[in-house]
Amino acid sequence: MMIIQNKKIAIIGGGPGGLTLARLLQLQNADVHVYERDEHKDVRVQGATLDLHEESGLEALRRAGLIDAFKANYRPDAGKLKVVDKNLSLYLDEHHSGSAHEEDRPEIDRAPLRKMLLETLKPDTVVWDSQFLSMEKNGDGWVLYFKNGNSYYADIVIAADGANSKIRPYITDILPIYSGVTMVEGNIYNAEMNAPKLWKLVEGGKMFALDEGKTLLFSTKGDGTLTFYTGCNVDENWAKESGIDFNNKDQISEWFKKECGTWDESWQELFTTNESSFVVRPQYHYPLDQTWETLPNLTMLGDAAHRMPPYAGEGVNMAMQDAYELAECLTSGAFEDVKTAISHFEKQMQKRASKVTKITLDNTAMLHSQNAIENLLKMFDGK
Repeated sequence: MMIIQNKKIAIIGGGPGGLTLARLLQLQNADVHVYERDEHKDVRVQGATLDLHEESGLEALRRAGLIDAFKANYRPDAGKLKVVDKNLSLYLDEHHSGSAHEEDRPEIDRAPLRKMLLETLKPDTVVWDSQFLSMEKNGDGWVLYFKNGNSYYADIVIAADGANSKIRPYITDILPIYSGVTMVEGNIYNAEMNAPKLWKLVEGGKMFALDEGKTLLFSTKGDGTLTFYTGCNVDENWAKESGIDFNNKDQISEWFKKECGTWDESWQELFTTNESSFVVRPQYHYPLDQTWETLPNLTMLGDAAHRMPPYAGEGVNMAMQDAYELAECLTSGAFEDVKTAISHFEKQMQKRASKVTKITLDNTAMLHSQNAIENLLKMFDGK
C-alpha cells in the first residue's frame, strides 16, 4: 500500500518546485493542495528566464508528461549569450558565431512554465491568496494558519516557499551565510520602446557585462521585458545602510553612476523609463555540510532547503529535481513509512545541493573577479 494513501498533503509555495511536485503526486492519485500567496494565477511573474538542464528541470518535465508542452513554449534563441566589458567591447557573440555553449539548456520564461504546470493540475489544487503565517502540531499532522484567516489540516507538509521560507525554521535552525555579493534586480517593461539601444544589443538572448569585479547580467522575456541584475561585492548590510530607496529609480541611477563611474554612458538607459521595477537582493547560501534530523511528516525543497546565488543557473533545476526525487520516494512503495521516505530524499538532496552550491560559489567568485571575462571564456572552452 502506498505510504501516502488517505493522507492530505500540503505544499506551501506555488513556484516551479511546488507545482512540479503537485503534478507528480497527482499522477499517483495523491490528495494534494498547493497554498500560494499570490492573489490569483495571473499575477505578473518577475525574474529572468530559466534554462532547464537535462538531468533536472527537463527530467522533471518528462516525468510529468510535459515535454511536448515545454517544446511549444520554450524560446530557442533566449540562451544565446553575448559577453561585453564596461565599454561594450564584444568578447563573445553566440548570435553570430554559430556556436552556443548552452544548446542543451533550453530557455523558458517563468510565466509560461507556471501556466503549463497549473494547467495540468486538478481544478482547485492551488489555493490562491494563501500567505503562510504559522503551523502547529495536531494529532499526527499539522494545522496551517494563513494571513487571510483560513486554516487547513494536513498529514504531510512540504515547504516549497523559497529563499525566505517561513517553514524552514520548523525543520532546522541552520542560518544562511552571506555570499559577499548583493544584486539589484531591475525589470524594464516594453523595453524595445523604453530601452531601445540595450534591447537591440541583447538581441532576444542574454548578455553579461563584466568588469572591475562587478557584473551586469541581462535576459529578455517573450513579453518584451528586459530583466537585469547588477552584482557587487559589498558588505552584508549594504542595502540597509546605503540609504538608497530601491523603489526610486533616480536614487538607483545615482548609485549606479557612482558605483560604475567609469562604465559607458549607454548603461544609463536602464534608468530612463518609469515603466520599470527594482528590488535589492543580498545573495546567501547554506553551509555545504548542512544536515538536519528528519521529521516524520515535514520536509522542504528548492530554495527553502538550499538557497544559493544564481550564478550557475541551478536554482529552478535543483527545485524541480527535488520535486521528482521526493515524489518518487513518497510513491514508489520502496519505503515502509513517510519518515523513512523523507529521510532518503533529504540525504540525497543534501549531498547533491552541497556539490551544486560549491560550483555556484566558485562561479560567483569568478564572475566578480578582476579577470572575469578571461576566466569565463576559459571555462566555456573547457580549460
